[in-house]
Amino acid sequence: MMKKHMVCVGVLFLFGMAGCSSLGEGMRGFLGVSTKALEQERGSALSRNFEYDYFTAYSRTLDALKQIKAYIYAKGISKHMIAIYVSQDDTTPVGIFFTEKEKNLTRVEVSSPSTYAKETIAQKLFSLLEGPAKKVDVKQE
Repeated sequence: MMKKHMVCVGVLFLFGMAGCSSLGEGMRGFLGVSTKALEQERGSALSRNFEYDYFTAYSRTLDALKQIKAYIYAKGISKHMIAIYVSQDDTTPVGIFFTEKEKNLTRVEVSSPSTYAKETIAQKLFSLLEGPAKKVDVKQE
């Protein structure tokens, strides 16, 4: 009798797992840190090309997001994206995606389910990326 129950539970578990597109994505959604919605909104993203190599565009974006005081909840240079909340108080998600077009040309795309959040972050981010790079004061010894 116990063996039948174990088999039934095992079969139900397998069917349940087969129906899930991704257990990891489901867990991230449950925890509120999924990037799936941001990826789905990418088709309506605001984008601009910048004359930076990929690594520079990514690094400068991280610096700009600190200035904007956005809250970064997921990032991955190899995933070509950064996921943020507008601020620590406003948890509207915004995705920033990077596509290397040429050696020194990178497309930066800003997506969000919220038009307001997408436009606000894109305007601030693009403005900071267009500006001159910060000068780093190096002490000479």
